[in-house]
Amino acid sequence: MSSDAAIQVRGLSKAFPIYSKPHHRLLQMIAPGPKDRWFREFHALRNIDLNISRGETVGIVGRNGSGKSTLLQLICGTLTPSAGDIQVNGRIAALLELGAGFNPEFTGRENVFLNATVLGLKHAEIIEKFDEIAAFADIGDFIDQPVKSYSSGMYVRLAFAVAINVSPEILVVDEALSVGDEGFQRKCFARIDAIRDSGATVLFVSHSASTVVDLCDRAILLDRGELLTQGTPKHVVSRYQKLLYAPADRVVQIREEIRASSVDGAGAVKRSVALGNDDASSTTDSAPVAAPEEERQPYWEEGMVPSSTVSYENRGAAIEAPHLQTLDGHKVNVLVPGGTYVYTYKVRLERALVNVRCGMMIRSITGIEVGGAATSQPHSGLPVVEAGEVINVRFRFRCLLAPGTYFLNAGVLATLGEGEEYVDRQIDVAMFRVMPTADRLATGFVDLDVVPQLSIAS
Repeated sequence: MSSDAAIQVRGLSKAFPIYSKPHHRLLQMIAPGPKDRWFREFHALRNIDLNISRGETVGIVGRNGSGKSTLLQLICGTLTPSAGDIQVNGRIAALLELGAGFNPEFTGRENVFLNATVLGLKHAEIIEKFDEIAAFADIGDFIDQPVKSYSSGMYVRLAFAVAINVSPEILVVDEALSVGDEGFQRKCFARIDAIRDSGATVLFVSHSASTVVDLCDRAILLDRGELLTQGTPKHVVSRYQKLLYAPADRVVQIREEIRASSVDGAGAVKRSVALGNDDASSTTDSAPVAAPEEERQPYWEEGMVPSSTVSYENRGAAIEAPHLQTLDGHKVNVLVPGGTYVYTYKVRLERALVNVRCGMMIRSITGIEVGGAATSQPHSGLPVVEAGEVINVRFRFRCLLAPGTYFLNAGVLATLGEGEEYVDRQIDVAMFRVMPTADRLATGFVDLDVVPQLSIAS
């Protein structure tokens, strides 16, 4: 094993037997016969080759069921491979799943000693570190209660507190952190940064594109147990999201396109890394690469259709074809931060309406109203619009949003009787994604174009 390698994986495969009936498991033990007699095999991973260097932070992305957690469990030794070889150089601390390694009957204190011992600490070292572990977990008197009484958040707090306080040379974090509250997640990521800066290797699984781009030096994309591509986080995340939102009839084609396009924007071939070429990994893994052209331009991604759309009752007007487009009219739903776009839709009137105005709203995944606009103030809309006429609605805006996924609303108001009411309204009628960017300094949802300055007082 190379002295600079923390983890080397060669030809790694993992298959699980799937039994159609419970008693077939027993029959397989007492009358094995041919493999296909009592079970079929599910291949969670197929022929994975991977090099991870010391001090590297690697993000693993992929759709549900792609083999991410299986790969981490094989690296940590909690599963044995069906084929292939894994070499690990260094102490591993892992947070693989909720409460893994905890005895539910033991108290939190007892589980700290149990878990830390499994991770390689001596009793005296655990006593020395216990106060720091308890302070990080911040679960108060529950530290002396059985963990079976813990909430999911408390489980994660204690498990992560142990994992990051055993001075790991390799830290493996699965998606368990998504259970914790926002404040705890921030504290965890800050500690991961500190561990990484100390020279430890970090393996990180996340569905959050911005987290992978911000935290990782490199990323790999798994799908259906295969390693499709690897490279810079921005390169890999863009292809992961393209696959994630692909229509069902184009998934196979897009998988092959990703596999074939594992060449970075500067022309350096990444496939040599995927095949386990040590010389190639020493150069291409660490060298900065230019983003592919599609990552610098907005584009339309098929299949990005919201499943949460809510349509209000039509009361004389119908919203049609809401979408985003560039200034020259090209339809897009993947936006470059800082670019200018138009949110547009048509309103077809089914009866004459007075004082007509329209609106838009952008919402986050959690439903927070990030920003919006109306075409006019109340009672100053279009005076009269006749039945059969069509209104073209356009909202031009500059994309100053943080990387992530957002949803669009559309609404039409008119005066009915004595007050203004919606005559059509659609919630989450369209969605779009803002590309991640590595040089973003702004925080929160919106870039306020802040100009930061530092000066040292004389």
